[in-house]
Amino acid sequence: MMTQAYYTGLSGLKASSQSIDIISDNLANTSTIGYKAYEAEFSNMFETVLNTDANASSVNSSIGIGTTIGAITMDESQGVFQLSPSSTDLAILGDGWFGVEGNGQTMYTRDGSFTFDANRDLVTQDGMYVLGTMGNNTADGVLTEQLDEVPLTAAGDQEPLSFPKELYFPPQASTEATFSGNLSLDNELTAVSVPVVTSDGTINDLRLEFSKVDPQVSPGVQWNVVATTQNLDGTEIYDTQTGVVSFDENGALISNSLSSIDNQGSSVNIDLGTGYDGMISISAVDSLASSADGLQDGELLGYDINKNGQVIATFTNGRQSNVGAIGIYHFQNDQGLDRVSGSKFMESANSGDPFFFQDENGNYVNGTDLATNKLEGSNVDMTVGLTDLIIMQRAYDSNSKSITTADEMLQKALEMDA
Repeated sequence: MMTQAYYTGLSGLKASSQSIDIISDNLANTSTIGYKAYEAEFSNMFETVLNTDANASSVNSSIGIGTTIGAITMDESQGVFQLSPSSTDLAILGDGWFGVEGNGQTMYTRDGSFTFDANRDLVTQDGMYVLGTMGNNTADGVLTEQLDEVPLTAAGDQEPLSFPKELYFPPQASTEATFSGNLSLDNELTAVSVPVVTSDGTINDLRLEFSKVDPQVSPGVQWNVVATTQNLDGTEIYDTQTGVVSFDENGALISNSLSSIDNQGSSVNIDLGTGYDGMISISAVDSLASSADGLQDGELLGYDINKNGQVIATFTNGRQSNVGAIGIYHFQNDQGLDRVSGSKFMESANSGDPFFFQDENGNYVNGTDLATNKLEGSNVDMTVGLTDLIIMQRAYDSNSKSITTADEMLQKALEMDA
């Protein structure tokens, strides 16, 4: 029995010491972003069942011969969110992990304190590359396609997110100019203009001047229209086209002989509508409106990230385009991940392979939103940790005293034998 007391105490010392190490590690990382605490789960070692008289006792008594750490489990609860001034700092609102890569290794973390380095690579604070899907809509520093969303590819196809330091949004020449509103019967001359963009990004003025046909042919009303493309200060004219616009006695547009005009090499279609959809002519106040498609060119202002993990490029012309997407990885068993250091983990046989969720159409999705300008803090509760540390220290002291007591009992037995 005294030998058993030694083993019981020694196993208790070992288990308590391991638990103290785990708790101490947790407490040391209360300020580590994305840190997940670990907890020690104790279990009995082999037990010796005591034979009892069933008629005398209903208790199945046993004597344990020690304790051990049965498992060390991850606390998967979410840490407290912390506000951040950086738009590239992200927090995962639900289940999932960011993927990062460095030194040929892929790791997973809840630490979303990211930044763009000097090369416009999206990286962690220690220089690891953030993994995701590239939009592949840039080439040689030029945006080749404006995207509203970059769809995720499979989890195994993710790559480091790297974007151009300088990005040019090419101009889009105007192809359509639309005019609407009322040509008042009380006026003899009316004009309206709209800015139109050339193929090289220059903005010109497309001007329409309406004058009543003389003489008028009843029923209805007819207007001469002169279309002109010119520079903004009107000192240079590039093209002039003329036509006649006719309205019926109720003011509805019934014909228009003006179709298009040249804008320094780009043809712009002139749309005045039909019927009451567009231009009309009745006895009322002039109320002309105009619009045209086309875009000026733009230079890159910077990159931002939205709640869907989409990386968005913003340009000086007010336009935006998605250029990449951050992937959120999932595992069958998060508890099976192997901690590498701090808040970084690696997959293992117990965790299973990383994967992405899919929607009803089979498209890959993150399955959770991201919070921008926020970071997920450590989920360690210092109050609980300090309390557990005191408990484990007392357990360590108790096991130490049991060894001392067993040693004293053995000395007494030896003295009695002498």
